[in-house]
Amino acid sequence: IWSILISSLSTSTVLTMTSHHWLLAWLGLELNTLSILPITMKLHHPRATEATMKYFLVQALAASLILFAGTLNAWQTGLWTITNPGPTTTAIITMAVLMKLGAAPTHLWYPDVLQGTTLNTALLVSTWQKLAPLALLYMMTNPPTDLLLLTGLLSALLGGWAGLNQTQTRKIMAHSSIAHMGWMLIALTTSPQLATLTLMTYMIMTTAMFSTLNNNATKTISDLGTTWSMSPTTMTLTLLTLTSLGGLPPLTGFMPKLLILNELTMKPLLPMATTLALASLPSLFFYIRMAYTTTLTTPPNTTNTEHKWRFKTTTAPTPTPMMTLALLLMPMTPILYTTT
Repeated sequence: IWSILISSLSTSTVLTMTSHHWLLAWLGLELNTLSILPITMKLHHPRATEATMKYFLVQALAASLILFAGTLNAWQTGLWTITNPGPTTTAIITMAVLMKLGAAPTHLWYPDVLQGTTLNTALLVSTWQKLAPLALLYMMTNPPTDLLLLTGLLSALLGGWAGLNQTQTRKIMAHSSIAHMGWMLIALTTSPQLATLTLMTYMIMTTAMFSTLNNNATKTISDLGTTWSMSPTTMTLTLLTLTSLGGLPPLTGFMPKLLILNELTMKPLLPMATTLALASLPSLFFYIRMAYTTTLTTPPNTTNTEHKWRFKTTTAPTPTPMMTLALLLMPMTPILYTTT
């Protein structure tokens, strides 16, 4: 059953990415949503059920907005093609896509959904489920640049600020995804090739981070502090992944951010570039906090390894005159006590 669901999920995503008709794109998005719902509800836990219901309601609302926008475009222009929508259709579809992506200001459902699911499902929602909605933005020839720039900057700001107070790793990764979606939307307004590069690096880094968290069953930041003794090599790679997510040079995550800031400064968008660079600092803070807990602190733990120093044979020390006197007086101590 799970293999059928995964294949249906991938088929519906490919259907949306390759369609040029609004109804086919809407159908692919609906199949995508219906395929992920049983995977999200796999735990049969009340929290998983709540997360599934939130995800279903948000995705259904966004899909209905896309269907409404496609119908409105067909009524106004007589065409069902995605490439040339009207301005009203473009604005409605952009807001629906932002809702599906979990970008600000329609992002409040995203951390709760990731917190209620397993780490593998959270990885699926954070990576694969981004492809089909982004494909709609790619296929529009005249996307609303001002709206994408505003929502991208807002996502980068809110993703960093809201993640500062989190202790659950899934919620931290959710706010990380919101911030990266902001960078991706801004890259989409400047260069689609740059947006593709940003998406690929984000998916690779997020997959590596979620794989590490799932391998060690890490749910909170305090759990990260106890995994060093299990696999120091994995935790060292996790440190590199976290710093790469934060965008520190010379790691991979620095490359798309540098190129995006370069594109913004080449255009008359220097205040936007400055604000976006400052917005990445709160995200960098909670990445560094996770990295500090992961690799730079040693938790109190017990080990099964028998250290060699416990079995070393040491030579007897040379007795001093005070030690000799103490040894001679030890048998006389009870006698002196009784006489006194």
